[in-house]
Amino acid sequence: MNYQELMYWHLSTVLPAALLGGLLFAFAKGTPFHRLLGKIYMVLMLATATITLFMSAEVGPTLFNHFGFIHLFSVLVIVTVPRAYLAARNHNVQSHKYSMLGMYIGAVILAGSFTLVPGRYLHGVLFG
Repeated sequence: MNYQELMYWHLSTVLPAALLGGLLFAFAKGTPFHRLLGKIYMVLMLATATITLFMSAEVGPTLFNHFGFIHLFSVLVIVTVPRAYLAARNHNVQSHKYSMLGMYIGAVILAGSFTLVPGRYLHGVLFG
């Protein structure tokens, strides 16, 4: 699969995840609706993090001529999703809350902002 195809798969998972994450922060917590949306959000975030591991870094230094600093956000998601899920299952609301908040800020807002840097693919698509 080429970079552009991976980018479309990535966008098809991260955009709904970003929207769902925002909605989850806005709605009441602990309801069946919150739990359902939360599970969908977690699956989307894991999918998007996995997809990004196959996308080579196009800007900045790389490790093994593939991984860049932005891939650290993928690791953040892969570690945080199971941690947040287990925290919720164990009724550790505070750990779940801070895990999800940190992941949303780091992996959605910060990583999303980095994709708009000149030289990155999405910057070229949006600002050509």
